[in-house]
Amino acid sequence: MYSYVTEELPKLINANFPTDPDRMSISGHSMGGHGALICALKNPGRYKAVSAFAPICNPLQCPWGQKAFSGYLGADRSTWEAYDATVLAGSYAGPQLDILIDQGREDQFLSASQLLPDNLIAVCSEKKIPVVFRLQPGYDHSYFFIYSFMNDHMKHHAKYLNA
Repeated sequence: MYSYVTEELPKLINANFPTDPDRMSISGHSMGGHGALICALKNPGRYKAVSAFAPICNPLQCPWGQKAFSGYLGADRSTWEAYDATVLAGSYAGPQLDILIDQGREDQFLSASQLLPDNLIAVCSEKKIPVVFRLQPGYDHSYFFIYSFMNDHMKHHAKYLNA
């Protein structure tokens, strides 16, 4: 999916719609939120903004991430680092990237220590990467959660894309 999102999809959009390829942003939910974060962190300057709903923030440190990465990337854990948002944030040296993350407080994956947003927030704070993290009471991992805060994410992206 990484090459599709970062290479093929932009070409397809630019070929079929009036766009400005210098004004792109990216967003996603859960594993897609993780994907949005790694796309932005691996491609400094390409995306003007990034946002995520309940992203998996540090797959190297959670059981689900370890299982997925071993299946997709093999047993060599050093290759996994290139696809871990927290690790990538630790080495990010690009232009300012503002991150918005919404997380449901009642998300079963948060309580099961699968998402690990605190790890990403700590690294972003250390590296001075602006991140707004909002823990939303009464929400879980569902699409209703996304629907409830999508307008805020659209405004976050518009702030950078309309500049």
